[in-house]
Amino acid sequence: MEKQQHYNADDLKILEGLEAVRVRPGMYIGSTGVNGLHHILWEIVDNSIDEAANGYADEITVTLHKDGSASVEDNGRGMPTDINSKAKMSGVEIIFTKLHAGGKFDNENYAFSGGLHGVGASVTNALSKWLNVEVYRGNVFKMSFTSTYDKSKKKWLCGIPTAPLLDTKEKTKKKGTLVRFMPDGEVFETTEWNYDTVAKRLKELAFLNKGVKINLLDERPQYSFETGEDADGNVTNVRVERPPREPVTYKYDGGLVDFVKYLNDGKTPLYEEPLYYSDIKDIQIKGAPAGKIKIEFAMCHTKDDTESLFSFVNNISTVEGGYHENGFHSGLLKAMNDYARNNGFLKAKDAPFIPDDIKEGLTAVLTVKLANVEFEGQTKTKLGNPEVRQPVEQTVIEGLSKLQNERGRKTVFEEIAKKAKFAADDRIKHRAERDVAKAASENDGLNLVGKLASCSGKNPDLNELFIVEGDSAGGTAKQARVRAYQSILPLRGKPLNVQKKSALQALQNEEIKTMISAIGAGFNRSFDVEKTKYKKVIILSDADQDGMHIRCILLTFFFKYMRDLINAGYVYIGMPPLYKVYKKDVVEYAYDDEELDEKIKKVGKGYSIQRYKGLGEMSADQLWDTTMNPETRNMIQVTIEDAAEAASVIEMLMGDKVEGRKEFLAQNANFNKVDGFIEKVNFKSAESGEAD
Repeated sequence: MEKQQHYNADDLKILEGLEAVRVRPGMYIGSTGVNGLHHILWEIVDNSIDEAANGYADEITVTLHKDGSASVEDNGRGMPTDINSKAKMSGVEIIFTKLHAGGKFDNENYAFSGGLHGVGASVTNALSKWLNVEVYRGNVFKMSFTSTYDKSKKKWLCGIPTAPLLDTKEKTKKKGTLVRFMPDGEVFETTEWNYDTVAKRLKELAFLNKGVKINLLDERPQYSFETGEDADGNVTNVRVERPPREPVTYKYDGGLVDFVKYLNDGKTPLYEEPLYYSDIKDIQIKGAPAGKIKIEFAMCHTKDDTESLFSFVNNISTVEGGYHENGFHSGLLKAMNDYARNNGFLKAKDAPFIPDDIKEGLTAVLTVKLANVEFEGQTKTKLGNPEVRQPVEQTVIEGLSKLQNERGRKTVFEEIAKKAKFAADDRIKHRAERDVAKAASENDGLNLVGKLASCSGKNPDLNELFIVEGDSAGGTAKQARVRAYQSILPLRGKPLNVQKKSALQALQNEEIKTMISAIGAGFNRSFDVEKTKYKKVIILSDADQDGMHIRCILLTFFFKYMRDLINAGYVYIGMPPLYKVYKKDVVEYAYDDEELDEKIKKVGKGYSIQRYKGLGEMSADQLWDTTMNPETRNMIQVTIEDAAEAASVIEMLMGDKVEGRKEFLAQNANFNKVDGFIEKVNFKSAESGEAD
């Protein structure tokens, strides 16, 4: 290898302005896929939410425009329009052109803020074709930015102002800021906004910010496909334009209490009204000025047997938890142990409750707001400030103590204590659950004979487990696989819907035990994702209603009893094609009706179509080429970035209540499309098996 002879200062590349964002967008928004696209919208939305969270705004409007751009308007204070004495430019220009600049680096302008690095608005600007701002502060102020590539200098000119901030002199009674931007197709793999993704995030923000009105407008026309004939008489699909969606408004005067009720829809609560408490405490973050932390929680136990805790920091979902969750759990445990001792639910001879006893059946939402937040990773999914634990624990203890003394709350705490005592007794009585799960994980000979076609490789990083619907498709998959790293587990019947069953009932189901044994990482409380034998667990089912039902059942099982497997990004949905379009030696596969038209045009006149009714109709070669080959397959990676929405959808689909289920399935009858339930559980597209 030839070594570089010279290495001096002139060899160092200096990225000026926002060029660094353009060159390495993943460092700032995580990816350039669909998640990264929506991230640049969240950055602008979060700025408006910060205005609301600090008491300066009470209405936000998000619009998805017909031209593909998006806009966010709030009625807050309006961005600063005066000239910064040091930078010699307007506040608006600083916000949109300077990294690590903004009003969130002290406790004066924003006591609580989702902005961590001060890069949000500037990153959105850098990754947009153009961005326009209007500020309403007595007069209307306007400013525009654009991004272009300078061929002569071989560099990006990102987010460059087209002119200084303009005071139009137009008087207005409005207040606040309007930002509209066009994401750049040269940066993102797709620039199409996903309505459901935007809607559920705005709905969540409305829950978290009591009384704030959030409007969503989608000006884009909708499309559907109807069967028709082309000029040659071939049956084809015709794209039909439909009117835009109706505007929606989210506003919850009950805040977190309404959120918990929403999450418990379909479950049976132990008490009608959730417990709610909030407080503001002093906090000293290391290396930062003394500040305040606002702590809110709402909780309600149900007759379910698993915990659903959803935590947020400055309106950002922390799906991986952190010190605030630790403080909540420890405070809840101490408060309920004290209550149970003082009120006779725990006798002197009884051991105290453990966390799992109190968590059983708990639905809770915890939100904290503070300055100087430290998240672990740019994606902001885990709170890293250890100083947060103590004030949260103290608030929970104080709050539950005060709530106990409120009129009508006595029976509530009695119900909680009774459920915890039952859980403790059941835990002691049924230690067998852990033993059965351990046996299921270790005893391959007992549970997997004739079922699992195991791969020969022992490296979990490379190994893949296909959970396949039916013996017929399983047999084909066994013929198609690469034995070195692909294992096949055929399902001989529909697995148990665990949403309606206890953990012990789940363990009595043969299909469930077989999956536990194959994955090899335990079950429920004993599950350890580090012990998994496969870092790709792929659900492979037919693209029809039965296949979707199996997907839902399996995802419900993973969500309830192996959630860390999803958190780690190890669960995928295999996407078999619906159609084979062919003519002589030309073969194309289509995965939905929209793609079918494209493939027909590509193959040309004289084509034939084969509609696959199920995986079992494919030959081994076809199944390998379309669904199992890492070089050519399409897969969906399961994520739960919005665990609250995922839990709600799973309960709606798999719980006891049937209202709305048929309507949901009717609206999402294209079971091979990344839509409906899949979309709501936040799947990511993954070409060739790799995540965006």
